Amino acid sequence: MIKPASPETTSTLSKKDFATDQEVRWCPGCGDYAILNAVQSVFPSLGVPKEKFVMVSGIGCSSRFPYYMNTYGFHTIHGRAPAVATGIKIANPDLDVWVITGDGDALSIGGNHLIHAMRRNIGIKILLFNNRIYGLTKGQYSPTSEEGKLTKSTPFGSLDRPLNPLSLALGSECTFVARSVDVYQQHLMQTLRQAAEHKGTAFVEIFQNCNIFNDGAFDNFTERAVRAEMNLELEHGKPLLFGAKKDRGLRWTGQSFEVVELGNGITEKDILVHNAHDPEPTFAFGLSRLTPPKAPMPIGVYRQVDAAPFEERVWGQIRHVKSQKGDGSLEKLLSAGDTWEVKE
Repeated sequence: MIKPASPETTSTLSKKDFATDQEVRWCPGCGDYAILNAVQSVFPSLGVPKEKFVMVSGIGCSSRFPYYMNTYGFHTIHGRAPAVATGIKIANPDLDVWVITGDGDALSIGGNHLIHAMRRNIGIKILLFNNRIYGLTKGQYSPTSEEGKLTKSTPFGSLDRPLNPLSLALGSECTFVARSVDVYQQHLMQTLRQAAEHKGTAFVEIFQNCNIFNDGAFDNFTERAVRAEMNLELEHGKPLLFGAKKDRGLRWTGQSFEVVELGNGITEKDILVHNAHDPEPTFAFGLSRLTPPKAPMPIGVYRQVDAAPFEERVWGQIRHVKSQKGDGSLEKLLSAGDTWEVKE
């Protein structure tokens, strides 16, 4: 997390200050527009000058994002955005570095880079747009597509089991893990603010509708007719209740979560209280496994714990070594040890 700017520096910033003159080129109705709107709306409120932001993307529809943000940006190569962002953050820890990626970019070719960025707890913010499809390349199944998915690359149905991004993040010991939805604008902006304030890696999965190649992928919990019944909004210190009347909840059986209805001997005391600050990710991992229609879709912050960011530890080590051995000399380093001269 970077040092807040003075009020004089950022008090006049608005959403327009983060928009560029580039034509936004996504399909009409794409969920990416809503995410762009949320990010451009939140950034002016963070107390950070524009020149401190860096947007880093890989390849995919979502990866056009840096062109539409009036900040520094880096459109990298497929799956390597976390690696590039790691280098930027280590080289200049004062920068506020955001990674924009998709379920294909981050979880297939980029899976290794994503895992190690989270494992190291590098101080970057990763927004993973999950539409459960490859949109840019016109509708092939992705690592998050459901089993049996009919696409151009799986005409008889996908045989792969889908990868769960939040379970992966929690298994990688990511210190901030959250989920939101493109059409939940207020919730999305609140989640982005929480991610921005976190020191260390913040991973946010955003369900994003691809209305061309995978329209309605999330209707079973985002449609207004079912939203109140099928969404469980996670709040630290609050019981895991859901439903329009908050009459259902999650009880921990000792091994997994069980959906129960209040009444008939079951009270709110039987419902587990959400603890996002639990250093052990057991309950958060259990929440990440819940999917409609058998269970609600948890949204919000699953895990938020404190740990020293990687870049702080890197620079701390550098300062310590310098205090012991001095600044050193690159010339001496290159000529140290075994050397030889090649003569004609």
